[in-house]
Amino acid sequence: MTAEALALDAAACVRLGAGAIHLHPRDDDGRESFDADLVDPVVAYVRAACGVPVGVATGAWVEPDPERRAKLVGEWRAPDFASVNLSEDGAEAVMWALLEAGIGIEAGVWSVEDAERLAAIEPAPRLVRVLVEVMEGGPAEAAAIEAALDDLGVEGPRLIHGEDDACWPVLAHARRSGRDARVGLEDTLVLPEGRPAPGNAALVGVVRALR
Repeated sequence: MTAEALALDAAACVRLGAGAIHLHPRDDDGRESFDADLVDPVVAYVRAACGVPVGVATGAWVEPDPERRAKLVGEWRAPDFASVNLSEDGAEAVMWALLEAGIGIEAGVWSVEDAERLAAIEPAPRLVRVLVEVMEGGPAEAAAIEAALDDLGVEGPRLIHGEDDACWPVLAHARRSGRDARVGLEDTLVLPEGRPAPGNAALVGVVRALR
């Protein structure tokens, strides 16, 4: 998608209630990139169009080398926040690089072990939020991660989301629990009843209506 298409999609999501946008900038060949010359203009363009904070990912699938990954994200200036997966090598270095660049951190916690990794970082980094990310399982896994975060004294707002089969049960749990939730075609391609989702905005609308 072009920056223009991303901006239109983001604006549609915001109209249906999204309070922030998470996206993955890609180069002309469709590959995800951490190049600041790509990331910063895309984020700035989308934010201007939708009027809410815009964040990006720092996944090791884009740049496997931890040192280079930290260097690249440290060159960013436009993102309001970036998600950092605690399960990945170099997560702590990426966090400090983001903070030095003035970019907020979303700590991606996929498991109880990730919660323990986050709690072990000294000094504790300032977090925009903790992402409780359920890749497998369901609401019970989300509850277990949250319990671990509580026991370990990890503070900060929390957002819950799930992927694939876990997506809709976990989102329903998040809404019942009063937690923020995240959804998009990155997480699921279908609506709760199994029909193909027509787009990100449709998914946002369904989540807003969950009780």
